Amino acid sequence: MSANIRFPKSRTATLLATGACLGGLVLSTAASADRSEWPESFTVGTASQGGTYFVYGSGWANMIADELGISGGGEVTGGPTQNLALVHSGDIAFGLTTMGPARDALNGESPLAPGMVMDNVCALFPMYETPFSITALSDSGITSISDIPDGASIGFGPAGSTSDTYFPAILEELGVDFERRNGGWSDLGGQLQDGLIDVIAFAAGIPIPAVSQLEVQTDVNIIEFTEEEQQQTIDAFPVSAFSIPADTYQTLEDDARAVSMWNFAIASCDLPEDFVYEVTRLTLENNDKMREVHRSAATTVPENVDKNQVIPFHPGAARWYEENGYEIDESLIK
Repeated sequence: MSANIRFPKSRTATLLATGACLGGLVLSTAASADRSEWPESFTVGTASQGGTYFVYGSGWANMIADELGISGGGEVTGGPTQNLALVHSGDIAFGLTTMGPARDALNGESPLAPGMVMDNVCALFPMYETPFSITALSDSGITSISDIPDGASIGFGPAGSTSDTYFPAILEELGVDFERRNGGWSDLGGQLQDGLIDVIAFAAGIPIPAVSQLEVQTDVNIIEFTEEEQQQTIDAFPVSAFSIPADTYQTLEDDARAVSMWNFAIASCDLPEDFVYEVTRLTLENNDKMREVHRSAATTVPENVDKNQVIPFHPGAARWYEENGYEIDESLIK
């Protein structure tokens, strides 16, 4: 397979010349020939600084780059929706996304490019569930969703992110009237602390660095869904029930009821099969290293491959799963 990968001019990856394979070569020589089509560098689309995507994606990129001996790193983006567009266009090799925006993109319903079917996006591996959680300062008096006053200023994360795409609609479904604010999680955390906004509605892997930093500096309330609010949200959106463990944050004394959406790593479908196979293998066979990157990677395990029924798997990723006893329906392989 020849590599037909497009990268930004600022970081164009020059591909090594393809060597001829002669009969009778030993396995190591064949492996070297396979690498001839690999990119010399790669970029992982993450999200804003202060969020789990940035920490997870940058750490994963560094681990893969070190293991494979090529240059790689994370890039700040607007999050899942933008990552889908960047991977589809070939501007970046890898990205992180959630199932909701992925379904929209594959159906030609991405808010960034309405009508464009983003079919050059392939799945790699499961990451973790993204809980939808709400944080306010303790002195605000907001202890429940129903306490959020009419016209409250709510930060929903970067424009086009999973949080910005789904959380406003969720809160509208639950009867909350609000003014919408966007920004990076760290920036919104500073605005909350300074009293410039009333609430932050997070959709990010836990622990969210911005929340952990906030609770060190001030008193916060982490607001859970009631059972009724949780079920109403599940009925209306592509989310499932979730419980934020009490030991996630200093502030929590008990588990907090929430909803969540699964995240998957994605790749350009144009990437060489052997390259993607190695990336998948290194990720799923080194969960201890992934947990060092971020503890949410405890669920970055092959048993969760079935959580994706939306994005077709890259043939290189599918080959690793099948070799290791995990079945993927043929209709879900690119």
